[in-house]
Amino acid sequence: MVEPLKKNGIIERKGPVVLVIMDGVGFGKYKEGDAVASAVTKNLDKFYESCPWTKLKAHGTAVGLPSDADMGNSEVGHNAMGCGRVFSQGAKLVAQSIEEGKMFEGETWKKLVKNVKDNGSTLHFIGLLSDGNVHSHINNLKAMVVEAKKEGVKKVRVHALLDGRDVGEMSALDYFDPFAQFLAELSSDGSFDAKIASGGGRMVITMDRYNANWDMVKKGWETHVLGEGRTFASAHEAIETLRKETGAIDQDLPPFVIAENGKPVGTIEDGDSVILFNFRGDRALEITKAFEAKDLKEFDRKRVPNVEYAGMMEYDGDLHVPHQYLVSPPAIDRTLAEYLCKSGVRQFSISETQKFGHVTYFFNGNKSGKFDENLEEYVEIPSDIVPFEERPWMKCADITDRVIKEVEEGKWDFIKLNYPNGDMVGHTGVYEAVVCSMEAMDLQLGRLRNAIEKAGGVMIITADHGNADDMYEHGKDGSVKTKANGDPKAKTSHSLNPVPCIIYDPEYKEEYSKTLNEGLGISSIAATCMNFLGFDAPVDYDKSVINFN
Repeated sequence: MVEPLKKNGIIERKGPVVLVIMDGVGFGKYKEGDAVASAVTKNLDKFYESCPWTKLKAHGTAVGLPSDADMGNSEVGHNAMGCGRVFSQGAKLVAQSIEEGKMFEGETWKKLVKNVKDNGSTLHFIGLLSDGNVHSHINNLKAMVVEAKKEGVKKVRVHALLDGRDVGEMSALDYFDPFAQFLAELSSDGSFDAKIASGGGRMVITMDRYNANWDMVKKGWETHVLGEGRTFASAHEAIETLRKETGAIDQDLPPFVIAENGKPVGTIEDGDSVILFNFRGDRALEITKAFEAKDLKEFDRKRVPNVEYAGMMEYDGDLHVPHQYLVSPPAIDRTLAEYLCKSGVRQFSISETQKFGHVTYFFNGNKSGKFDENLEEYVEIPSDIVPFEERPWMKCADITDRVIKEVEEGKWDFIKLNYPNGDMVGHTGVYEAVVCSMEAMDLQLGRLRNAIEKAGGVMIITADHGNADDMYEHGKDGSVKTKANGDPKAKTSHSLNPVPCIIYDPEYKEEYSKTLNEGLGISSIAATCMNFLGFDAPVDYDKSVINFN
């Protein structure tokens, strides 16, 4: 039961508290490849010079992941910021479930296995083939394939998406080749038939999110389910050929189908079972809808096989999507937004499409919809459907325009916004574009500062994880890894670096120490926001960055 927060009677500001999330902006470990440091960011620099600030942890155990070797991501980052506490997240929950055998004892796994055994049909796996541990982990897939054989499944097909985003941009064969060998060895005794059936880059097929580009899902359906598309004898051949022809990095490679004797080896048919082995929800919802929807308006599926479908996790707890899943998600309750609604705080949330779900769904503890229709407003600015390196400024000016309007009108007590630039452009690996994205965002921070100063509000500037701060691959000695032509190897994944927490408070009246707490994680953001809104945080919330005088 969520009760109204208690007023602290210490901080009172006439203007709103504005939480600015600079997605993918951390403190770089290396000078070379730090696009944040390389950019001309006069406004951000001014904040660091004149405002209290500290560094926050945004990866590993600080956001509920298995170890501090695990990079943070936008999903768990916004969960942590919005929930004020650390919950075990998908990667950890799935790994534990497999290690303890609970997944294979569960009703859903047993049902899917029984289905293919009874029908003499195929067990299909769809998902991201890497160890990035953001959307999936290859070890989870391998464990399920081994268990399937152990339980008497005769035929397995894997529809493997290339990563190149949470791992090295050209690392696909480091995963595909050993995995193909792994399947071949499992199949060598003749009792089991396991093969890679299809694939493609994660930013081209299957893994769209927030309804931004349903054509990606259509291509995935045609590739995985129908077996339509360009055919190759092996995934290795497909990857090498498509790299040479397109010059694309892994995440952008076109789809491919594996065929033998002129026929696809793994179309999805009536009576089959299908597991989407990604555990993160945002890029799993649309392909799940394609399998589960009775009527689908977004594209013509041509043929809809009657299958038993399951996700690795429940991707949307409110809508109960998918209908069947292997591992239960974390039960997140008593979030910042819910407490603020109970306390009568008026809230406004905004981003463009690419991160809209993060300042709403994920920030609210994986909850769809609002806590209070009368107290909350959500605004989504449609993202451009173009390669992000071509428009690195994205919609940061549009977001700022609307936030300034809302600040000036004075309707809201708490405003949160997400600038996606550092993350979405950072994932492209195009250094110059990332620098441009940072400079574009910095201009908007200056505009916000002016508006908040006039309104007598407070701005809290932070990030959900690092990315733009670490754009080159480095060796253990810190040196930049290079390509054959001498250019730096681009890094397209998130970093393990800390992120900022800056307090811009032009009406400061010495209510708190300007020396902020150190060593905290981004889960401290929730209590911090509560404090600036004039409330005490719940006793079990992680510590605020401020200490009252």
